[in-house]
Amino acid sequence: MAASATSASTWAKPKIYSSQRDSPRKTNVNCAIQSSPSILHFPKQSKQKYQTPSIPTTIVQPKHQDSSSSATPKWNFLQKAASMALDAVENIIISQEQSHPLPKTADPQVQISGNFAPVQEQPVQHHLPVTGKIPECISGVYVRNGANPHFEPTGGHHFFDGDGMVHAVKFKDGEASYACRYTETERLIQERNLGRTVFPKAIGELHGHSGIARLALFYARGLFGLVDHSQGTGVANAGLVYFNNRLLAMSEDDLPYHVQITPKGDLRTVERYSFDGQLDSTMIAHPKIDPETNELIALTYNVIQKPYLKYFRVSPDGVKSSDVDIELADPTMMHDFAITENFVVIPDQQVVFKISEMIQGGSPVVYDKEKVSRFGVLDKYAKDGSGIKWVEVPDCFCFHLWNAWEDKESDEIVVIGSCMTPADSIFNECDEGLESVLSEIRLNLKTGKSTRRAIISPEDQVNLEAGMVNRNKLGRKTQFAYLAIAEPWPKVSGFAKVDLFNGEIKKFFYGDNKYGGEPLFLPRNPNSENEDDGYILAFVHDEKAWKSELQIVNAMTLELEATVKLPSRVPYGFHGTFVSEKDLEKQA
Repeated sequence: MAASATSASTWAKPKIYSSQRDSPRKTNVNCAIQSSPSILHFPKQSKQKYQTPSIPTTIVQPKHQDSSSSATPKWNFLQKAASMALDAVENIIISQEQSHPLPKTADPQVQISGNFAPVQEQPVQHHLPVTGKIPECISGVYVRNGANPHFEPTGGHHFFDGDGMVHAVKFKDGEASYACRYTETERLIQERNLGRTVFPKAIGELHGHSGIARLALFYARGLFGLVDHSQGTGVANAGLVYFNNRLLAMSEDDLPYHVQITPKGDLRTVERYSFDGQLDSTMIAHPKIDPETNELIALTYNVIQKPYLKYFRVSPDGVKSSDVDIELADPTMMHDFAITENFVVIPDQQVVFKISEMIQGGSPVVYDKEKVSRFGVLDKYAKDGSGIKWVEVPDCFCFHLWNAWEDKESDEIVVIGSCMTPADSIFNECDEGLESVLSEIRLNLKTGKSTRRAIISPEDQVNLEAGMVNRNKLGRKTQFAYLAIAEPWPKVSGFAKVDLFNGEIKKFFYGDNKYGGEPLFLPRNPNSENEDDGYILAFVHDEKAWKSELQIVNAMTLELEATVKLPSRVPYGFHGTFVSEKDLEKQA
């Protein structure tokens, strides 16, 4: 696909469809990231003003830096010798890896090509061009996280492996500014100092014997003091939450990072945040903020040793509860969970971690066909895990849960999520087409049984992934969900507004050759009587003009209100949030 770096498309109103029948039906799509062109572009990381890149058609292999590089810290003789020896071992590993073809789920030419490719940091730019009118109620900063590898991979790389970068659009008085910055994780800081990537990539590299070798190599470097993994190894690229006057960037492989939004709309990393020393383990990338109590509710999991899973709360003023151990037979891949007014809903599904699989040459992320998926329901204020009630939900894997609530009449917990098949298609290569079905799962706490139904009719089925409900109603019964139309997978062509009560689906498409990501629902007013009274914000990229923009859509009418033209490309990413002007004034 040819991409122009200079041409710009004229603004056009995207089409709205009231039903999937109004557009071509697509139920199964390719399960690997392969719909983007096989091109990679790694911009030079510098302080100079960003220039829109031309897109190369081949990958430029990075030069391997040895211990004599100017980027290398001052080491003693023993450290220098160890560095040279370990670099030689790494070169052998890389050479052996390059002699075998990579699966699509670990091939950087597939995983980070096209608009999945990284960009360099962008300092804040003000007075951006706006088509239409930004609604007066939108005042604050929309921030969205994403994976943006700083160094070109030397081996396997999965899209989830990239360094975290936050993109921010600030709104004030009808005008908009934009900035994007890396989250300065301990991992990124050390790799910048060394001038190369040295921390293993959790999904793209840690599989098979070469994955074991890379792990051994990394810990050997730590033994000689060449790297320090004691301060965390995470990338902070997945989630964002604003809590206790702090914007936190998260991935479930580390503590969160406190990122500050400056008065001008720029971003800076403050610290690796442990809630003032109260948290000493990783935190899941999707913590929940209870809209009534303003508590942060979260999980932490360990893939090596028991207890594999813990639950905790943090009060609005930052006081953390004691950990509640949740007993699991195996370490489960736990990306999301749900809350209700009184309970926490914890999925224990069929995608698990089995480190032993690496010894046999496989991936440690495994779909366990013998395991029966289940959901645990635990009182929010439980002191231990003994009271958790498990309800089996066979053959169910939800990467994300959109909401949950208590149905008092039936004594059931209602869970809304997108059930994905095959369950491990995001992590492991497969031939089967991916299907993501928006589902209502009911957990009966009296009988211990479950039921599951597709919310959208079979003839209207469309793959829905990434999105949200009105967060002012999180954990309570909600009528609407706003979810990304994940077609053609893994791109997002628009979003769907789904009536969870009757299955009606209304679709908004970003436009020809335009793709985006997670739609963010921003209420017009927290006290609005209508649940859908608000706006949808989404980053959108025009793959023909090679330009990016932010679209603002009226959530009630699905009419495009405004488009903010952005000064640089915004890669497809993960999750975001909105920080109001009022909250910005109280930042820590």
